[in-house]
Amino acid sequence: MMTAYEIVVGLEVHVELATASKIFCGCTTEFGGDPNTHVCPVCTGMPGVLPVLNKKVLEFAIRVGLALDCAITRYGKFDRKNYFYPDLPKAYQTSQLFLPICTEGFLDIATESGSKRIGIHEIHMEEDAGKLIHDPWEDCTHIDYNRCGVPLIEIVSEPDFRSGEEVVAYLERLRELLLYIGVSDCKMQEGSMRADINLSVRPVGSQQLGTRTEMKNMNSLKMIQRAVECEAQRQIELIEAGGKVVQETRRWDDNKDSSFAMRSKENAQDYRYFPEPDLLPMSISEEWIAEIAREMPEFAHQKRERFISQFEISDYDAQMITSEKPLCDLFERLVQETSQPKESANLIIGEIMRLLNKTGQTAEELRIDPLKLAKAMEAVLGGFINRNGYKEVIEAVFTTDADPLVYIQQKGLAMIGDEEQIKTAVMQALELNPKSVEDYAAGKEKAFGFLVGQIMRVLKGKADPQIVNRILKEMLP
Repeated sequence: MMTAYEIVVGLEVHVELATASKIFCGCTTEFGGDPNTHVCPVCTGMPGVLPVLNKKVLEFAIRVGLALDCAITRYGKFDRKNYFYPDLPKAYQTSQLFLPICTEGFLDIATESGSKRIGIHEIHMEEDAGKLIHDPWEDCTHIDYNRCGVPLIEIVSEPDFRSGEEVVAYLERLRELLLYIGVSDCKMQEGSMRADINLSVRPVGSQQLGTRTEMKNMNSLKMIQRAVECEAQRQIELIEAGGKVVQETRRWDDNKDSSFAMRSKENAQDYRYFPEPDLLPMSISEEWIAEIAREMPEFAHQKRERFISQFEISDYDAQMITSEKPLCDLFERLVQETSQPKESANLIIGEIMRLLNKTGQTAEELRIDPLKLAKAMEAVLGGFINRNGYKEVIEAVFTTDADPLVYIQQKGLAMIGDEEQIKTAVMQALELNPKSVEDYAAGKEKAFGFLVGQIMRVLKGKADPQIVNRILKEMLP
């Protein structure tokens, strides 16, 4: 009988911090730019240069630690992690091994199996390395050092995950939290949030950890879930066949749904860590931590609860709106301008999300004027345009930043409220449809709807339905 196994996963999540300058110099952290234009002697570790810690990096790291209920280290320092690789011209990375900035936190996640608490072992600060660009046409590799020195935090979880679903739920929840507290843009496609997966398997009921492998720099949630499931299956099949799992770093190939061995897994002693001699230790005051805590913004789950109680929108609506911080900010601005929470929620969940999906934009890329949306909403709620016209106006605001009132006038979308014009259309419909008039008189209610449709067709759907209904009832025999 085949042994039943369980997966044991721990994550190391690297997050680029959204500071304007790098961790130890004044170079910009802006993504892109021509290769090797965002670098200086500090980034590349030229002899004689001295790094200076960017205070904003320390503040952001503390902010993340507070959000994850961590203990904040009052006395910290940096260490040198020594290794050679072409994307690291200094041949060492300035990181934290002995005194990480945050320890012993947690993050609660929810899956279809229920809620679960994932332990946070530690958070430490470090600098990013450069980027290798492999050119298959020229059969060579280029190096771009622009990313050298971009500030990172590494969030190291406890090995508490038991499935790919839990891993994805954690990463989604962590991303949401980091976006809300404004420390990173968390763009996985640009590498500003990426995860290393440490995975092993063991017989169900065993407390002993198996030999783990590591898959590095994973930056897609779908890819991560497949990688967890496939690597676990590979290890189980290997053990069942009498083999042994080797501790190593593996490369995930998403096209083949398989991982491949890259190199043996290094341990801390392989890096010959020692204290960074060019940076002074950090002494962090209670007052500063308290000040950062006071300035922490409202989290997504807190906003959800407030939206439901304060604006009386449904739990579903609150979940959808708070799924992305830009949508959340837009909702609050719309409610502020219109005092229409339900209508504002409907607009975001309906048209705005539809247009984002249609254009392939993310919520972070959304650039739309809330005041213009508010004008369009006032137009439809005031009966100035109908719902079809409203959708057309919203799309024009979304795609071309059109002024709603100008657009309504240019496109002739304004509703017809002139009672004489409507009466003329009603008379025309009654004369052309005597059978329907007879049917209505005989008690057939459907005939009334048919006549309304004929009137609206004449008026090109722009008449106020309430006025049409009232006048039609008055004029029917």
